[in-house]
Amino acid sequence: MLDFAIFAVTFLLLLVGAVLYLCPASRQASGIPGMTPTEEKDGNLPDIVTKGSLHEFLVNLHERYGPVVSFWFGRRLVVSLGTVDLLKQHINPNRTSDPFETMLKSLLRYQSGLGGDAGESHIRKKLYENGVSKSLQSNFAVLIKLSEELLAKWLSCPESQHVPLCQHMLGYAVKSVTQVAMGSSFEDDQEVIRFRKNHDVIWSEIGKGFLDGSLDKSATRKKQYEEAVMDMESVLKKVIKDRRGRNFNQHVFIDSLLQGNLNDKQVLEDSMIFSLAGCVITANLCTWAIYFLTTSEDVQKKLFKEVDQVLGKGSITQEKIEQLRYCRQVLSETVRTAKLTPIAAKLQDLEGKIDHHVIPRKTLVLYALGVMLQDHSAWPSPYKFDPDRFVDESAEKNLSVLGFSGTQECPELRFAYVVATILLSVLVRKLNLHPVEGQVVETKYELVTSPKEEAWITVSKRS
Repeated sequence: MLDFAIFAVTFLLLLVGAVLYLCPASRQASGIPGMTPTEEKDGNLPDIVTKGSLHEFLVNLHERYGPVVSFWFGRRLVVSLGTVDLLKQHINPNRTSDPFETMLKSLLRYQSGLGGDAGESHIRKKLYENGVSKSLQSNFAVLIKLSEELLAKWLSCPESQHVPLCQHMLGYAVKSVTQVAMGSSFEDDQEVIRFRKNHDVIWSEIGKGFLDGSLDKSATRKKQYEEAVMDMESVLKKVIKDRRGRNFNQHVFIDSLLQGNLNDKQVLEDSMIFSLAGCVITANLCTWAIYFLTTSEDVQKKLFKEVDQVLGKGSITQEKIEQLRYCRQVLSETVRTAKLTPIAAKLQDLEGKIDHHVIPRKTLVLYALGVMLQDHSAWPSPYKFDPDRFVDESAEKNLSVLGFSGTQECPELRFAYVVATILLSVLVRKLNLHPVEGQVVETKYELVTSPKEEAWITVSKRS
C-alpha cells in the first residue's frame, strides 16, 4: 500500500472519492493519450507521489502527451485538459458550483448545497456573492485600519531586519476575514488568536489525514482536529445567535446569510467555508503579490506612481479601487505566475467530445489550471512576471475563462482582490519592498499554492 503520508495532494483524491463513489469502475480504454496504470490497485498514484504533487505530475504528463491526456486514479479514468482553448470547449458557462465550496464541504462532511436543483444553487450563489460585496462595503474602513496597523509594524522594523512575509500575511488575512465575516467581536486579539489556532489545525489536516487514514489512526491528531472544528463551529454558532434578527451598524457576511432563506445549519456551513477559504486565498494572494514586487523594482515603481496619482494625499476609497488598474494587473499577474489555485475539476455527466477525443460518461475531467497558466499560446513569455501583459484584453479574457476573474470568479477570490488592493496601496506609498539576497522561494502546490517555507523580505522607508 502506498505511503500516502508523503503525498501532498489536497484536492484530487477527495474530489474523486466524493464524486465517483457511486459510479461503476471501468478499465475501458478511452483512446486519449496518456499513462497506463503503474499498479493494478493504485493506478498512477505512485507516479504522482514521485513527482511530488498533482500539479507537477500534470505538467510532466502534458509535456509528454499533449493538451488532452489521461491517467488512472486507482481503477478510475481521469482526463486532464491543459490549454485555455480546450477549457473553453468543455466549460459550462452556467456552472454554479465553486470548487472550493465543493471540496471543503466534502472534507468537512457538510451536505448543504452539494446537491439540489440548479435554481436553488444559483440563488445561494448570488446570496453568497452579494454577502461578500455588502460586507466589504460596510467594512472598508476596517480593512484600511488593519492595513495601516501592518504598515506601522513594518515601519518600526530596522531596515536590515528580515520580515516573515507568510506569517504576517496570514495574520493580516485572519483579522480581515474574521472582522468582515463575523463582526467587531474579533477586534479582540484573543478571539483572533483562538480562530487562527483552530484554522491552522483544520487546514493542516484537510486532505492529509483523510488520504491515508492516518487521522483515524492517531487518537491525538484526531482529537485535536475534531476539537478545532467544534470550537470554530461554536464561535460561529454564537455569532449567528447574537446577530439573528438584529440590526447592526456594521454589516458582516453572516448578516447576509441570515437575511437569506437559509436555516442555521446552512448559515453555519457557508460561513465556515468562507472563513477557511477566504483566509487561505487572501493570505497567499498577498504573500505572492508582495514577494513578486520585491523581485521587480520597475513594477514596484510603476505601482507606486499609479497609487500616488490616483490617491494623492487622500486615503483609498471604494470608488478609487476601480481606478487602480495597474494594481489589478499586478494582482492578476500574481494569480497567473504563482498559479494560485492549480487544479479544478468537473464530472463528465454525459459522454462528451474534446477535439476528436471522446470523454466517457462519469469520467473526472481535471482542469490543469497550473499548466494552462503557463501555456505559451495564451501567455507570451509565461514564466516572466509581467503585469503589462494584462493591458491586452485577451489576457484578461483568458484569466476569466480559468475562473480567476469575471463571472466565474469565486467570492473568496473577489474578497481577496479587494483586501490585497487596499494593503498594497497602503504599503507602497510609504515603503520600498526588498528581497532577501540569496533566498530561493520554493513552491508548494496544494489546493492553494504557497511558499514551501517562510518567505522573507526587508523593507525601507520611501523617501
